[in-house]
Amino acid sequence: MNAIILQKITAIVGAEFCKTDKEELHCYSYDGSKQAFLPDAVVFPDSTAQVAALLKLANKHQLPVTARGAGSGMTGGALPVQGGLILACSRLNKILEIDAENQIAIVQPGVITGEFQQELQKYKLLYPPDPASLKFCTLGGNAAECAGGPSAIKYGVTKDSIIGLEVVLANGDILNTGGRTEKGVVGYDLTRLFIGSEGTLGVITKIITRLQPLPECRETFLIQSTSLQQATQLVARILQNNILPCTLEYMDKTAIHIVSDMLPTPPADDIQAMLILEIDGHKEHVQGQVKQLKTLLQQEPHCSLQQAASRREIRDIWQARRSISPAAYKLNPNKTSEDVVVPRTRIPELVHFCEALGKRRNLTILTFGHAGDGNIHVNIMTPEQSAQNIDTVTTAKTELFQEVLRLGGTLSGEHGVGNTKSAFIKMELDKTSIKIMQQLKTLFDPNAILNPGKIFPTAK
Repeated sequence: MNAIILQKITAIVGAEFCKTDKEELHCYSYDGSKQAFLPDAVVFPDSTAQVAALLKLANKHQLPVTARGAGSGMTGGALPVQGGLILACSRLNKILEIDAENQIAIVQPGVITGEFQQELQKYKLLYPPDPASLKFCTLGGNAAECAGGPSAIKYGVTKDSIIGLEVVLANGDILNTGGRTEKGVVGYDLTRLFIGSEGTLGVITKIITRLQPLPECRETFLIQSTSLQQATQLVARILQNNILPCTLEYMDKTAIHIVSDMLPTPPADDIQAMLILEIDGHKEHVQGQVKQLKTLLQQEPHCSLQQAASRREIRDIWQARRSISPAAYKLNPNKTSEDVVVPRTRIPELVHFCEALGKRRNLTILTFGHAGDGNIHVNIMTPEQSAQNIDTVTTAKTELFQEVLRLGGTLSGEHGVGNTKSAFIKMELDKTSIKIMQQLKTLFDPNAILNPGKIFPTAK
C-alpha cells in the first residue's frame, strides 16, 4: 500500500487502530469458507464519521475496502480477494438504544448477536434471528448476509427484523433508510436493498431492529424416525395440520451420528432421521399446539416423540444441533457447505437426491438444517484437497444446484453468494436480473471499491 495513503488512514483512526504487520493481517485473511486472502491493512474505526472518512479516501484512490464482522460467513463474503483495506467493525459494538415501549432497538454493526439477545431478556423482549454462530457472529454481518436460523419458520430472517439502517456509501456520503416506525412507504425500500448485499453497496454503521415480546412459554421436542422419507414428509404435514412451531429442524442419520454423544439420550441404531420442534407463545396456545402435535404423531408409527423435561435437556439438544457443522470434520478433514432451499413438500426429494449423489460420486454427504422453511444444509466431506477431489466436489455441487432449481428452489438461503457461489448465479438468475443488479452496484459504487469480487463472477 502507498505510504502516503497509509499515513492518511492512520490520521483518521489513529496508529493504534491501523494494522499492517503480517501476523495481524493473517488474522483477518480468512472466514468460514476456509479460503484466505491477505489484505494490505486492517483498520478499526469507532464512529460513522471515521468510516465515512475512510471510504472517501479509499474511493479517491480506488482502494478496495471489505467490511468485516466476525468472519464467520461460509461463502467468502468477508474476504479481501483483491487485497486493499479490511474495515473491521469490532469497535462499532454499542447497543445505542433499547426502546422497550415501542419495541425497537438501535445498534452498531459490531454487536454480537447472542449478547444482544441476552441484553434484551432484561426487558422481556426478543430479537428472533438466531444463526448457529450467534455466540460470536455480529449483527452487521447478519444484515450483510441476511442471516437466518432455526426461528425463521415463525419469525422470519434478518430482513424481517430490521426496519432502518445508517449506511456509508462508497464516496463517504451517509445514507439513512427506513426509520423507527413499523409502517413507512415514502420512496423506495432501500433498507431491504442493503440487507443481503454483502457489503457491495455500502457499509452499515447503524441498525434499527424491531423486537418481539419474549414468549411466555416454550416447549421443546425431539421426533425420532426410523424412516428418512417419512420424517422429511412429516415436516409439511405438521404445518398443514395448523401447527406453527417457532423452530423445526432436521438431521439425517450421519448428522445424528456425529453429535449423538451430546444428545440427552443416545438414539437407537435404527433411527434414520430426527426433527427438533419447538412451540412458543402464551401458555394456553402452546398447550393446544402440543395436544395437536401429539395427536398427529400418534398416526405416525415410524416416529417417537420425546419432550424435553428440563433446561439442561433443552440446552443439550441445541448444543448438538448447533455443533453439527464443526462436528462434520470427524468424518473427513475437508468440507464444502451449501445451504440450498426448496419448497417444504420437496424436501424428501432433495434428501433422496443427496443420498444418491453421495453414492454415485463416492462422497460423504450429510444433510441437516431448517426444515420448517425448506432451508437444508448440504455438507460434502472429502479426505483431501486433491485436484481430483476438487473436481468431483465441483461436479457434485453443480448437480445439486441443478436439482434444487428443478425442484423450484434457490441456491442460497442464508449464507449469501460471496465468491464461492458467484460462478453459479447464472443458473438461477436471468440476464435481466443480473444486469439490473450490476447497474445498481455501479450506481452505488462506480469505482468498484466495495467488497470487489463478490456476487458477480466478472466484477472488478
